[in-house]
Amino acid sequence: MAGSNSYTIVEYFGGDDGYRCGYCKNDKGNFSHGMWSHSMTVQDYQDLIDRGWRRSGKYVYKPIMKKTCCPQYTIRCHALNFQPSKSHKKILKKMSKYISKGELPTAQADGEPMDSVCEEAGPREPTKVCQSDLKVVANADIKDEVPNCSAATEVQKNSEDSTAGSSENFQNDSASVSEGGTDAKASKPGLGADPSRPPCRKAKDLRKERRLQKDQKRQHGAGISLAKPANTNQPKTLEEFISESLEDNSSDRLEVRLVPVNFEDSQFSASYQQSAALYARYQMAIHGDDPSECRESEFRRFLCDSPLEAEHSPDGPEMGYGSFHQQYWLDGRIVAVGVIDILPACVSSVYLYYHPDFTSLSLGSYSALREIAFTRKLQKQSTKLCYYYLGFYVHSCPKMRYKGQYRPADLLCPESYTWVSVEQCIPLLNNSRYARLNQDPDAGDSQAVKDVGRALVLHKRTVMPYIVYSCKFKGRSDTAEVQEYASLVGQDCVERILLYRS
Repeated sequence: MAGSNSYTIVEYFGGDDGYRCGYCKNDKGNFSHGMWSHSMTVQDYQDLIDRGWRRSGKYVYKPIMKKTCCPQYTIRCHALNFQPSKSHKKILKKMSKYISKGELPTAQADGEPMDSVCEEAGPREPTKVCQSDLKVVANADIKDEVPNCSAATEVQKNSEDSTAGSSENFQNDSASVSEGGTDAKASKPGLGADPSRPPCRKAKDLRKERRLQKDQKRQHGAGISLAKPANTNQPKTLEEFISESLEDNSSDRLEVRLVPVNFEDSQFSASYQQSAALYARYQMAIHGDDPSECRESEFRRFLCDSPLEAEHSPDGPEMGYGSFHQQYWLDGRIVAVGVIDILPACVSSVYLYYHPDFTSLSLGSYSALREIAFTRKLQKQSTKLCYYYLGFYVHSCPKMRYKGQYRPADLLCPESYTWVSVEQCIPLLNNSRYARLNQDPDAGDSQAVKDVGRALVLHKRTVMPYIVYSCKFKGRSDTAEVQEYASLVGQDCVERILLYRS
């Protein structure tokens, strides 16, 4: 997918220091590994979030699950099989009532997101990297240096779970680096329900067939794709519920605009100041931030500076992959913005901010429903893109459990990196904050690093395997750090991502 000149370049920071937890407010209880990403391909980020990583601006972090006070489990929803619950339907009806009559609910919304996205984790600033160093120059001499490197055996012995590799294969891999190419591998399908199959029907749904047919005739697109179901006995779809909340006789029209996070895009630049002002207002009213904590520079760093390189693929979505702002315009002004990443296998929710006056409309849950519908629309353009990632599920924080209501859903096992249904996970998490979710004791990490020497390093504009780097700079004691980094990103990523070394 990525072009031959597209690389992910990161600086690894480790995870020794504790920071303030945004969930339980423990001053030093939040522990995570961190990397600063100077650039990142969408496939590499897809693979990283499937290993428990998540980004905040250009800072990419992975909670230390056994150590942090509030373990955070990556959660995804099977968008194609999603059916709105009663509470979801109530939220859509609230929006419909407001749009048609202009009446805001008096009761405050329950279960609204309070995702701090690890803002208190204190993302470190990157090293003062010379920008010319990031312009990768291929090293044609890598292939010749590998057989002559006497430190190869020592690095292999120090690498946990290392195995002896074929010299011929290793030289071929090195040659591919010298040509400047890193092929993005397709994401592996997870466990769970088959996304291509419709949900099972109950007998009572058959009685709704005639009413559904009438409803379908009066539906309007309103930006939502309404393909006719193959089976007329299917229950009303999410798209139909959303469309019903956007009737044409409304006094205030709700428009959803998808704009790329790119200052060269006219829509993004034209709405930037209004969006930044809305973010500041939200942070101060909802999260109690001081004005100094939500300046325009913070907004830009947190929600506009993305490491993801915009990419287009013949079999990908029309707008391409990358970072986007999904803006909700009501009566000519922005009332909410959902920050999302469109990746090869999913739409990943990054953050949501909205006008505090509309808190009672449950815009957090409403935007999640719209993003699930958006994922389903994209899947028709790109068949692999069928999941909606909601960030982290924090069972120890009751206000974060709402994410488990978007079902069918899976949590990522922090040890085997396999997906396990939420229904199977909840009993385990009720007993312990941290749990190995995959109960098969033989299930291991399929991406466990077997050869840390194959990790790619970027040093002075030169790409080389770590085994070559360690030979050139024998006095540097960074093997343990590189081993830790490699174990966290996995074998495939470690052979594609460039680890910056000054």
